Amino acid sequence: MQDPIKFELEFVVQVSPALLYQYIATPSGMSEWFADNVNSRGEYFRFIWDGQEEKAKIIKRVSEERARFQWDYDEDTKKYFELRIEVDEITKDVSLMVTDFGDDEEEVEEQKMFWDNQISELKKVLGSR
Repeated sequence: MQDPIKFELEFVVQVSPALLYQYIATPSGMSEWFADNVNSRGEYFRFIWDGQEEKAKIIKRVSEERARFQWDYDEDTKKYFELRIEVDEITKDVSLMVTDFGDDEEEVEEQKMFWDNQISELKKVLGSR
């Protein structure tokens, strides 16, 4: 089996880092754009899409900076997905960096489309262009 392919995407989001963090690291925020419903119990988040549930463990959280999750089915791998906030020191532009993995080029392309759609939804919720 080949190593998973890591990729990173950048999305400029015109909102404060503090507000953006609430939408990437809390169940209530994530349920507005990422999944139909999001619940948490301790370090586990349950994401529900069309009645199907997926569980992920939050493996790293830094206030107003990042949230890293690992799907239950990926616990034996180095795969995770991370949502990281970066602020340009000069322009003060806020970007949301998404890091994720795919098993092959086709899956990477599918994941990129998934993130494009989800971040587009996030921008609508935030009122960002």
